[in-house]
Amino acid sequence: MSRLKRRDVLKGGLLAVSRITLRAAHGQELAGNSGVPRFNRERLLFDFGWRFHLGHPFDPTKDFGFGQATAPAKRGKLTPSELEFDDSAWHKVDLPHDWIVELGFVNDPALVLSGFKPVGPGYPANSIGWYRRVFEIPETDGGRRISVEFDGVYRDCEVAINGYNLGRNKSGYAPFRHDVTDFLNYGGKNAIAVRADATQFEGWWYEGAGIYRHVWLVKTHAVHVAQWGTFVTYELTGNSAEVTISTEIENESESSIRCRLMTTIRDQDGAVVAVETSAPIQVPVGCYSCRQQVRVTDPTLWSLETPYLYRLQTTIVSDGIELDRYETPFGIRSIRFDPENGFFLNSRPVKIKGTCNHQDHAGVGIALPDRINYFRIQKLKQMGSNAYRTSHHPATPELLDAADRLGMLVVAETRVNSSNTEGLSQLERMIRRDRNRPSIILWSLGNEEKDQGDEVGARIVSSMKRLARNLDPTRPVTLGMDKHWGKGASAVVDVQGFNYLSAGPEMDTYHHQFPQQPTLGTEVASTLSTRGVYVIDKENGYFSAYDVNVPEWGATAEEWWKVFAERSYLAGGFVWTGFDYRGEPITYGWPCIHSAFGIFDTCGFPKDNFYYYQAWWSDRPVLHLFPHWNWTGHEGQEIPVWCHGNVDRVELVLNGRSLGVKAMPRLSHIEWKVTYAPGVLEARGFKDGALILAARRETCGTPSKIVLVPDREEIFADQEDVSMIEVRVVDAEGRIAPLADNNITFQIEGPGRLIGVGNGNPSSHEADKAQARRAFNGLCLAIVQSTKTAGEIRLVAASRGLRSGVVVIESQRTVARSYVR
Repeated sequence: MSRLKRRDVLKGGLLAVSRITLRAAHGQELAGNSGVPRFNRERLLFDFGWRFHLGHPFDPTKDFGFGQATAPAKRGKLTPSELEFDDSAWHKVDLPHDWIVELGFVNDPALVLSGFKPVGPGYPANSIGWYRRVFEIPETDGGRRISVEFDGVYRDCEVAINGYNLGRNKSGYAPFRHDVTDFLNYGGKNAIAVRADATQFEGWWYEGAGIYRHVWLVKTHAVHVAQWGTFVTYELTGNSAEVTISTEIENESESSIRCRLMTTIRDQDGAVVAVETSAPIQVPVGCYSCRQQVRVTDPTLWSLETPYLYRLQTTIVSDGIELDRYETPFGIRSIRFDPENGFFLNSRPVKIKGTCNHQDHAGVGIALPDRINYFRIQKLKQMGSNAYRTSHHPATPELLDAADRLGMLVVAETRVNSSNTEGLSQLERMIRRDRNRPSIILWSLGNEEKDQGDEVGARIVSSMKRLARNLDPTRPVTLGMDKHWGKGASAVVDVQGFNYLSAGPEMDTYHHQFPQQPTLGTEVASTLSTRGVYVIDKENGYFSAYDVNVPEWGATAEEWWKVFAERSYLAGGFVWTGFDYRGEPITYGWPCIHSAFGIFDTCGFPKDNFYYYQAWWSDRPVLHLFPHWNWTGHEGQEIPVWCHGNVDRVELVLNGRSLGVKAMPRLSHIEWKVTYAPGVLEARGFKDGALILAARRETCGTPSKIVLVPDREEIFADQEDVSMIEVRVVDAEGRIAPLADNNITFQIEGPGRLIGVGNGNPSSHEADKAQARRAFNGLCLAIVQSTKTAGEIRLVAASRGLRSGVVVIESQRTVARSYVR
């Protein structure tokens, strides 16, 4: 292991290294081991060198002729896909890309759910996006099968290449692919165009728009493993795992072919643990399925603490020539939902401590670099969370990679609750893509559907469940239901999902009536809070950060968790939400442009409720004291003071004078009313009679300087990797100034770029794509991304009257990557 890799392992960055290896041509690092010639599969990252331009849904003259009468249909409809098209006036962009996050804000009630971004039927000039890319295909690729794979385009997109229409994909969340073999110019240039239409919405939150997930160019032999064509199942018996591998082989040649299927399982260090070679098989033209079985002795089980991954290597060999090699990461583990005792992982009871999340983040909208998905999972794990619900749509693959490799359970949810052709297609694509992932424990077939409690809903869910069972018989299904428990779809799903039923008695009644059905809180809490704010501020749209604010359907963190923690039959629950997200500014509306449900703000900075969950969800000792202690003008007034923690007793001390000792109730917190006097407020935590923790809040001085704290000081020089830099405004003694709102400007030197900024302020209308951001209660965020050049990236943060902050990020070359030039 190189020095860089070893350091990254220690920082939790092994996942980025593993991801990069998997992006290279499959099997490349193992070349020569089989002793036979090879016909490489290549999966090339297709993210760089695109051009972008806005279109118009109602005016063909502003939409490059789209919609005008043309001699049909297979040629000429998407004019920008013609090779001679002039795109010199288009903007240069790299993927992932979200064009909506770059727009300003408009105070229009019709935009409240989308975060007041001007997109949709009322804003046609912003609602169509065109992408174009010119690339070369070598003449030597003739005879291979070549396809373009899209992980996600929001939304309703059409794709064409060299003037030929390839097809349409409606969903903004479902992956799709197009075989382009027949339409390419071999030995020359090619042009691909994508038209994305975000005029209509799929959800009721900020959804962004554009090619916001990765695109891949895939090259294979005519005989190859199909996309998502492997499925690994296993049975644990004694000290071994009996592994069954189902493989789909596609033969797109002109005749049948005789070959062998070689299967190799390698452990996390690359050592071979199982090998199986089939007898000669005759693969006809079309699709052929093959089933193999191997035994893995003494397997290391995937768990939350040790998320161990194996790698399946599937090789097709004919006449001594390797035609294809396809790799599938997977984990070995057992799961079970029990109606009396909840969820079991590897035969051990695990209380699900989960969060629901949308996919946007400060600075970048929905176009997250891979590393931010790992950053978010790591933040949740620090809190003690062990589960993630992909609300309310399939997640990007890299989010699931992070869950697999960091150890996070996942409830994977489809977007469309329907048994029509489109709904089943989206469900099938999600399951086929993700069914080998050990992190996924449940397929969710929908959320709060209008017909969830009637016969129609039951029939729809039955059809969806039947498809899910056929594709994956190893996992149960659920449905997030907010009413009608015990009716309609309740009788169909394997695990009953409860949304916002925190009172307990109704769930107890359901459990008494249906004692054989496992139960889970698919969506709970909806606590409202604003980071660093401790009074209700309706004018600015802020909630206090105390655990007291809820909408009519919601509950505080403490209320819901007490109910679920004390009932063994409840498998656990998923908080709405882990992170704040754009859109749904419940209660206030404008000027609020995003939600206040998160335990973290949009930047990933923790709110005070983070420490409540950390105290009761994690094993680490916790003592957290709040609010801040800068209350100028409030001298002599009472300030509510809270402690979150898991100690036995807490003594509160103000300026050296004890204010008494209180016991910490289980699953609760401690409160005081303290007459404000500037100085030092200290909480002293005792366990088993010993002082083990102390937490302080001090009256800070005026802001003096800026301190930059990166989550990673070393990143990869691959034009994708990022460092998330926390920007702190501190006083002369280095204490964060809790009310600071200084305007901070950023300057980058060296081989890097600033791709986004944020501050977690739910009413900030500043640009995410900018070189400056105001601090919000002492903090803001800068996201620095590498280029393909190695070297030192220097970020300078400056503000009038403050000493500037400087941080150096080392951008280092990594293993060879495969890109389309």
